[in-house]
Amino acid sequence: MPAEKRTGVPASPGRAAGPVVHMPPRVPEPATNRIEPEAVEAAADAVRDAAVRVERDLAERAERAAGTAADILSVTAAMAADPTLAADAARRVRADHLTPERAVWDAAGTVATQLESLGGPMAERARDVRDVRDRIVAVLTGAPPPGVPDPGHPFVLVATDLAPADTATLDPAAVLAVVTARGGPTSHTAIIARSLGIPAVVALGEAADLSAGETVLVDGTDGVVLVAPGAADLSAAGLGDGSDDGSDGADAGAGRFVRRRPSARDAFDGTAATRDGHDVDLVANVADPAEADAAAGAGARGVGLFRTEFCFLGRGAEPTVDEQVDAYRAVLTRFAGGRVVVRTLDAGADKPLRFLTPGHEDNPALGVRGIRTAVDHPDVLDRQLEAISRAARAERAEVWVMAPMVATADETREFVAACAAHDLTTAGVMIETPAAAIQARWLLADAAFASLGTNDLTQYTMAADRDLAGVAALSTPWQPAVLDLVRVACEGGAVHGRPVGVCGEAAADPLLAPVLVGLGVASLSMTPRALAAVADALRRVTLEQCRELAANALDKPTARAAREAVRDARRDVP
Repeated sequence: MPAEKRTGVPASPGRAAGPVVHMPPRVPEPATNRIEPEAVEAAADAVRDAAVRVERDLAERAERAAGTAADILSVTAAMAADPTLAADAARRVRADHLTPERAVWDAAGTVATQLESLGGPMAERARDVRDVRDRIVAVLTGAPPPGVPDPGHPFVLVATDLAPADTATLDPAAVLAVVTARGGPTSHTAIIARSLGIPAVVALGEAADLSAGETVLVDGTDGVVLVAPGAADLSAAGLGDGSDDGSDGADAGAGRFVRRRPSARDAFDGTAATRDGHDVDLVANVADPAEADAAAGAGARGVGLFRTEFCFLGRGAEPTVDEQVDAYRAVLTRFAGGRVVVRTLDAGADKPLRFLTPGHEDNPALGVRGIRTAVDHPDVLDRQLEAISRAARAERAEVWVMAPMVATADETREFVAACAAHDLTTAGVMIETPAAAIQARWLLADAAFASLGTNDLTQYTMAADRDLAGVAALSTPWQPAVLDLVRVACEGGAVHGRPVGVCGEAAADPLLAPVLVGLGVASLSMTPRALAAVADALRRVTLEQCRELAANALDKPTARAAREAVRDARRDVP
């Protein structure tokens, strides 16, 4: 009997097969019970103590994690530490004599509803609030806390959706692949799965119908899930039967698992070029010293996106200049002689900071974020540039600096001048909005380089929330409108001889990478795990073939058609 095929949205490339394990159900809603008056104060104290325990647990996990995972856990820990939720729950205990777990449930529900009414990234924060709620209620009731299951063997994780804190704890040694009913290709689940090398398919509406224990083959490259795959399916997916093709395990049909092993193509020597010798700068995205170590270990000779938020997230006050210098040097020292592109603080939207961003915005994705925070807080940017400059002088890396969310030529000129005041002579901009892409020739009259953040560029171009399953099909850089903006930005850079790179998730797609090069992109910055595969994809095509692939993709009316056209054209590539 042929395997049953189900189609979702590709989120993290690769293929794996194994038994289905579902995320456990969320903590059940507590009953609306009352307590005696004499127990009120003890119950109110219990709420506070439970919140503190949850915050400490998340903070400890953040310290053990790295990069995006650490950032996510830090933000969730900060949410648990926010006194607003616990104070409102304690008020409900005292006023209504509710049990502490019921009071927390109701207080969190109010906050989550308010966030959902705001739309955009703030609506996604409602999921975080409910995750914190469940963790506090679990402490209060003695229920098992939320988390990824541990069945004692490798498995394919299936869920309606994953809370960011759960995503941040995925273990690639246990989780062969991820399938979710919700989410999009640029959601936290997708980003972390890619960084860990875990194949993932999202927005699969039938995910809940997959039976626990049945074997599925997950193709994160094409967004396909095969139920009960046979030997022929495994062989076609490059997994074989586990006996002679370089995969781990055997016979997925018998409930065991198979997983692709690294091959010769998974080695990266730090360089990349097309078949006819056109050099492409392949570098890594890093978010902290641990990720810098991973990037250097993967062969990366430089960094195309150094996210500096790890110094700021989860804190109630801005880090000192000295603290920042130490943090930046810990990354720069890994790349002596190489180039490190440091992005200044990208606060706002889904990364609010109490000391910097507004307390309330109706639509924070379109509000004060990135370089816009410098309008009211120029001193924060000034101190960060001082710290970057001091770190650069103390280390031997070639340091470039870029600002996030730049939209106008005026913002560019002001940022370049601010960098120059600190002897940072190579200053660039992130291109994350259609306005910046269209006006790239004006921005790059002053900026030394630009880097396309394709996650936000896609979100703003398609008016599609990157975490929302209902618009997941729109949230792909394969959209011809997005590709056309990449072309326009590269042409704007060419006017002044300025390089334009890509540091969004699009850079890590081996199928899309030649298209981006054909559009004029000079560098691709990605999760270290993707470097070898992208380098291998580029060395199989000439620059002219890259340009032909780009023209072919631009000539298609839909993202699916563009992707299929490129895939079909690449089938005969050796």
